[in-house]
Amino acid sequence: MNIQQLLDLTIRRNASDLHLSVGFPPTLRVHGELIPVPGEPSTTPEQIESLIKPLLTDLQANIFKETFELDFSFEFEGRARFRVNLYRQKGHPGAALRLIPYRIPLIEELGLPPVINKIIGLKQGFILVTGPTGHGKSTTLASFINKINQTRAAHVITVEDPIEYVYPPGKSLIEQREMYADTKSWGNALRASLREDPDVVLIGEMRDLETIASAMTIAETGHLVFATLHTNSAAQSVDRIIDVFPEIQQSQIRLQLAATLEAILSLRLIPTIAPGRILASEILFATPAVSNIIREGKSYLIDNTIETSAELGMQPLERSLAGLVKAGKISQEVAMRYALRPELLLKLLK
Repeated sequence: MNIQQLLDLTIRRNASDLHLSVGFPPTLRVHGELIPVPGEPSTTPEQIESLIKPLLTDLQANIFKETFELDFSFEFEGRARFRVNLYRQKGHPGAALRLIPYRIPLIEELGLPPVINKIIGLKQGFILVTGPTGHGKSTTLASFINKINQTRAAHVITVEDPIEYVYPPGKSLIEQREMYADTKSWGNALRASLREDPDVVLIGEMRDLETIASAMTIAETGHLVFATLHTNSAAQSVDRIIDVFPEIQQSQIRLQLAATLEAILSLRLIPTIAPGRILASEILFATPAVSNIIREGKSYLIDNTIETSAELGMQPLERSLAGLVKAGKISQEVAMRYALRPELLLKLLK
């Protein structure tokens, strides 16, 4: 198959990813499982290069040649977008292509509780969406931004590496900046965003001290900020943000985070009994009690606060998993595999 045929197959199979790696046949990830493309032989370095080449501009080809790594995205036949990571392994090129559907799902279609809708109405603050790679963070953020786009006139600036979802016309003015195509650094783009009259800023990924500090500064100055972080839980997210700073700054960062944080959503896509995946979530809202916990550096109390604050819309991941088990969507065995606190899940399933 050529690259167009492989991309077409990825869309038709509703795969989340297409992997191209020397020594293996082209491989799809369908419902979380890796499946070699039927009838395709193992690829050679020359075949991988011929598959990748049509996707690249001359500039991108040169960057990849010099750096051995490249992130970019492209539109395919008006049917979907793909986010691509090119890399080298064992001296040969490889590629991971993530399918980005054209249609942005509605928040109601994601499987999140209705209480999440209150986030969309916020005018300022810091919203974190966390979880492992490939577990719905980008899609969830895109749904949030598109809901804002449909419901109010806001100036939205996104900084992404690369641009994933493209938003349809709506009530908002949405400007999407791609790393290395529209800006040369996260720090520059985020500092500049404050001069661009934003209402909402989306940060594709908080990677280091500079982007985390910038995100909190933007939120602190009266804007609504959405960002992602590769952490497993709300408590771990708070610790990660604070620990990235030198110890001498951490007390100040705790104060900033306590003042700006509005919510943390930790997401997992769980394999269902019928072929597919379904979203489970941990939800933390920054109540006065939570803000006080953050200020005092007692993040170990966050899990218990989530567990005992169901009336405020919070839920531990285990409560979400238990609900899916009781609804017959996922098996108890799978739920136990994804639980952060298996003993709590067993208690909730009784």
